[in-house]
Amino acid sequence: KMDHVVSLAQLEILCKQLYETTDTSTRLQAEKALVEFTNSPDCLSKCQLLLERGSSSYSQLLAATCLSKLVSRTSNPLPLEQRIDIRNYVLNYLATRPKLAAFVTQALIQLYARITKLGWFDCQKEDYVFRNVIVDVTRFLQDSVEHCIIGVTILSQLTNEINQADTTHPLTKHRKIASSFRDSSLFDIFTLSCNLLKQASGKNLNLNDEGQHGLLMQLLKLAHNCLNFDFIGTSTDESSDDLCTVQIPTSWRSAFLDSSTLQLFFDLYHSIPPSLSPLVLSCLVQIASVRRSLFNNAERAKFLSHLVDGVKRILENPQSLSDPNNYHEFCRLLARLKSNYQLGELVKVENYPEVIRLIANFTVTSLQHWEFAPNSVHYLLSLWQRLAASVPYVKATEPHMLETFTPEVTKAYITSRLESVHIILRDGLEDPLDDAGLVQQQLDQLSTIGRCEYEKTCALLVQLFDQSAQSYQELLQSTNSSSMDIAVQEGRLTWLVYIIGAVIGGRVSFASTDEQDAMDGELVCRVLQLMNLTDSRLAQAGNEKLELAMLSFFEQFRKIYIGDQVQKSSKLYRRLSEVLGLNDETMVLSVFIGKIITNLKYWGQCEPITSKTLQLLNDLSVRKLVKLSAVQFMLNNHTSEHFSFLGVNNQSNLSDMRCRTTFYTALGRLLMVDLGEDEDQFEQFMLPLTAAFEAVAQMFSTNTFNEQEAQRTLVGLVRDLRGIAFAFNAKTSFMMLFDWIYPSYIPILQRAIELWYHVPACTTPVLKLMAELVHNRSQRLQFDVSSPNGILLFRETSKMITTYGNRILTLGEVPKDQVYALKLKGISICFSMLKAVLSGNYVNFGVFRLYGDDALDNALQTFIKLLLSIPHSDLLDYPKLSQSYYSLLEVLTQDHMNFIASLEPHVVLYILSSISEGLTALDTMVCTGCCSSLDHIVTYLFKQLSRSTKKRAAPMAQESDRFFHIMQQHPEMIQQYFADLRNSIVNSQPPEKQQAMHLCFENLMEGIERNLLTKNRDRFTQNLSVFRREVNDSMKNSTYGVNSNDMMS
Repeated sequence: KMDHVVSLAQLEILCKQLYETTDTSTRLQAEKALVEFTNSPDCLSKCQLLLERGSSSYSQLLAATCLSKLVSRTSNPLPLEQRIDIRNYVLNYLATRPKLAAFVTQALIQLYARITKLGWFDCQKEDYVFRNVIVDVTRFLQDSVEHCIIGVTILSQLTNEINQADTTHPLTKHRKIASSFRDSSLFDIFTLSCNLLKQASGKNLNLNDEGQHGLLMQLLKLAHNCLNFDFIGTSTDESSDDLCTVQIPTSWRSAFLDSSTLQLFFDLYHSIPPSLSPLVLSCLVQIASVRRSLFNNAERAKFLSHLVDGVKRILENPQSLSDPNNYHEFCRLLARLKSNYQLGELVKVENYPEVIRLIANFTVTSLQHWEFAPNSVHYLLSLWQRLAASVPYVKATEPHMLETFTPEVTKAYITSRLESVHIILRDGLEDPLDDAGLVQQQLDQLSTIGRCEYEKTCALLVQLFDQSAQSYQELLQSTNSSSMDIAVQEGRLTWLVYIIGAVIGGRVSFASTDEQDAMDGELVCRVLQLMNLTDSRLAQAGNEKLELAMLSFFEQFRKIYIGDQVQKSSKLYRRLSEVLGLNDETMVLSVFIGKIITNLKYWGQCEPITSKTLQLLNDLSVRKLVKLSAVQFMLNNHTSEHFSFLGVNNQSNLSDMRCRTTFYTALGRLLMVDLGEDEDQFEQFMLPLTAAFEAVAQMFSTNTFNEQEAQRTLVGLVRDLRGIAFAFNAKTSFMMLFDWIYPSYIPILQRAIELWYHVPACTTPVLKLMAELVHNRSQRLQFDVSSPNGILLFRETSKMITTYGNRILTLGEVPKDQVYALKLKGISICFSMLKAVLSGNYVNFGVFRLYGDDALDNALQTFIKLLLSIPHSDLLDYPKLSQSYYSLLEVLTQDHMNFIASLEPHVVLYILSSISEGLTALDTMVCTGCCSSLDHIVTYLFKQLSRSTKKRAAPMAQESDRFFHIMQQHPEMIQQYFADLRNSIVNSQPPEKQQAMHLCFENLMEGIERNLLTKNRDRFTQNLSVFRREVNDSMKNSTYGVNSNDMMS
């Protein structure tokens, strides 16, 4: 008896150390000791003692969390009786101790929810023992307020627990439990929560009383959890909130046809304090999003009418909306009005004119107070965006009045952004323009809103732009203007340029008229005039945000007005010709190129501007650009004196050179247009790169060289080359590049890998260049019949993979957070490189063994060494690694099965289990790769077996023999596996369905012969489609616990 007491006292001390100490090492030791305790055989009885006799809340918390772990474990689970005992014990414990510390009550309720969820399908004497939840809770609800709170929290926590898939149990089991809970208990729980809320709202609640306040909060949470349940297993994540339709089951219709449910929540909103009302609004957001098909048209109109009335009442009494949480949820509710109902339905609601006016005023006020709850504005803009987009399609005769209110919203957005500039600069606040994602999202919404009544939008933009541009010009010409005033005007112009780009981009979703194109012309002229002004000052000063806005404008302008589908007679071009003398598309393109060159010249050190500028260059049509003199200038002068970002010594770090690849891809495409077979022109173009290679070669030839300079020169060079190699996708041009680089410069790349294998900033670009060079894109690697270049190129590839592979494996243990950067990324590129060269179709791999060349063997052996150094979990955890590994495996199993068959048994099993795990991956590329690999392996086995039974068969090759031996030792892998799977699926069906399921499997193999001819495979594929359909139908008609949306979907 004593030892229990002693160890209890020790446990209590450990708990205090774990939860209270600030000393890390003490806490870690306590944590270690408690983990050992959780795994000890007498943990269960000790937990009970802790709950009975523990003197501190921490020991009760420990007991509850340990018990949760015990009931959750998948290996060696607790027997049913024991789990029933724990469940009953917890309920009694909570009933007799309503005043526990909140975190202990929470942990015990969590334990009850976990036991109930995992035991949902457990039977004892024909009775589902864990399903009588409402009965379990009733006794709490008939007692004191504290007990009531516990009872409601139990239901709330249980609904939440069942709705959340956990990683330790299969998803199908989770869906089965969730569907069964939804069908048997959820509606009762929701009805109960509504009835209790009705009772509560009927009484005069004293919400200053903590207990009553707490009870109301838990009831609202419970109602929200019921409405937020994942009814059909689509389990979208929280972030995709916009698309939400709540898939309420048809059996719940009564609750929503009865307007008192909706009324209840609106009444509660007006009667309870702002601290609780956000929860009420969250429930209303879900109710407003009920799927449309729950109602017929008349019912839906009635429901919508009640909803709109409720919204109107809130807008007429907006006091509580000054609380940011209330305001946010209310904005979400407004957005749902349009995401779930059509404009044609809204205009028919009795008070529509009044409501749309109130919503417009609310939106305008919200936009004017831009500093308040900026994240909620998204929902208001999304409502107006959807309203504006529906205007062309609305058939109803009732007026929608959007032509009156939408321009007000547009104006409020534009003017409020401009007014914010001065205050943000003056008070040093955070600038919304720094959050590019948020700005882009708002501009996308505005692009549609602003196109409604476009004349008004343009008139406003022209007026505001002219004011700012004039002030800006005056400030620049004056000698005593303050930098603050200049910054304010630049900030205002930045917003205006962004907004002009957005509304021009909005043309894509509306039928446009000539007048509107002429208005676009007015806007474009102004931005281009502003650009001329700012570009002329770049030598003294520039504004990064304004430049980014210009690039965003150019991107939208390009999408709409540059390209083959635009009428050259567009009114926009007429306006550009009158004002700026730009008579046609070529002249406009030269403005684009001029801007691109200016940016690369002056903003070379600014990564965001450089990368967006290069993106714009890449997006422009190549053929039209080549003729421009500015483009010829670029092709002849791509050196660091003209484009500072190509320099070597001024980069802050190696990874900032990424934009060089984009730059050279664009140049490569431009060069190819007229290059043909002109080798002199190519040599001329490559001069700067030739000089760089010679410089690196010179450094490598001396023993002492500046390592940093060598690394910078080389990394810049290989990034440039990869851009060119990527652009050269035709045989003639690519062969010029190949002859230029091989054999002269490849050894330099090999030397760099030897020297700097442990510096990923160097090796990654080199490996990527090599992977690009061996990639037979558009059949560009076609060597002449008498050329050994294909084989020589493979030798170099093999050498690089082997050099890198053997050296990278000497790194030893790499910390988990650096393992991808230091090791797995390089390995992944090697896998891609090997895959590209093996599937490139320009090397005959049979010759290597024939002539005793070990290049192929070295590459494949290095692949195996690298593979075995990676744990299975990593293969699937890093997407790029899994794609490169599984696509390489597909090629190996297709063309090099003899090699795979010759591997050691543990390697073969490693590969097979990686296939088995990959089959369940989320990435379809990985799954299909695994299916193909498996197909190739089984086909190989089948062919070898068929051969060995023939009369005049040659003896089986040694490696095939060994491979068979491995397979025979693991028969569960193939034949046996199918039979077992079939039996387990058939037996898991209810008795009356087993015969039908058995028949499905019989039909699956009907007419299938024992061969692998294409005809036979096709027949099996057809049978499989029929099989899937039949099994699905059988599941749908089943009343047995599986829900039709789960299996096989």
